[in-house]
Amino acid sequence: MRKGIVVMVMAAALLGAAGGGGGVHCSPTAPSTPSPRGRAGVGLLFTGDVLLSRGVGRVIRYAGADRLFSPSVDSLFATAQIVVANLECPATLADAPLNKRFVFRADPKVLPALRRHGITHLNLANNHSIDQGRDGLTDTYYNILEAGMTPIGYGTGDAEACRPLPLAAEPRPVYVLTSLRVMSENYVYMPSRPCVCEASADRLCDSVRALRRREPRACVIVCLHWGVEHTPHPTTEQRHEAHALIDAGADAIIGHHPHTAQDVEVYRGRPIFYSLGNFIFDLDRPLNNRALVARITVTADSLHHEAIPIRIKRCVPEVTEF
Repeated sequence: MRKGIVVMVMAAALLGAAGGGGGVHCSPTAPSTPSPRGRAGVGLLFTGDVLLSRGVGRVIRYAGADRLFSPSVDSLFATAQIVVANLECPATLADAPLNKRFVFRADPKVLPALRRHGITHLNLANNHSIDQGRDGLTDTYYNILEAGMTPIGYGTGDAEACRPLPLAAEPRPVYVLTSLRVMSENYVYMPSRPCVCEASADRLCDSVRALRRREPRACVIVCLHWGVEHTPHPTTEQRHEAHALIDAGADAIIGHHPHTAQDVEVYRGRPIFYSLGNFIFDLDRPLNNRALVARITVTADSLHHEAIPIRIKRCVPEVTEF
């Protein structure tokens, strides 16, 4: 049996409008601003949904997986030490589809191309990772490891799946937590079996507080797969949950699932990317082709953020302006 090192998480927030909120954050870091030039720090990029099946699978079959990466994206990824993407499909040879409307599966041979182009971490805490059952989910985890990337949001049980994952140690510790916050279809969540993290907002807040107590200087990023598909703005409940996570000590929130870019809010000096939208995907409506990449730069005493606009053309993301 293969053995691997379990890791964790990602999930929540993104685009357009800036929101407010007064008060002083309990974290010692400074408010977020555009990243300054010349300051030492660790650079992180977060992307939206990466689909390697269906229409994207046809591009791979006819043009190769490298075709999915434009020169502008390659250049962007080269500026960061860590690139986290949401893998919106299992990558496995297991063929055990759940009974649901949209069921995806990718050939695991495609995964090394993601690593070649700079992706370092893949989030599994989403509603499609389980499309080929628990065996397919576990196989995907190991296939990601074998391709040289780190899977996050998966575990042999709930406690492991929801454990904070360290992303960087310098110039200060950086952690990510991730959670699936939308309902899974025709799948029974069993916390003692292989699964992705499905922590509630309250539980995530408790985890953030506990981590903040243990490591007061740490940067804590929360990634959430949440929201309503094909809508341009987050719900009121999402805003409440995001604010609660920031109040609990989170430094940034990254979201996906709606398949379109949504608001970027700054609350108490911390960025909330409610939805980054898609990244490598086959939906071709203008609403679905508008996306973001979140850039987070963590220095010894501050966090800086930037929303980088993406336009998806024939499944291929390109850095652009809206």
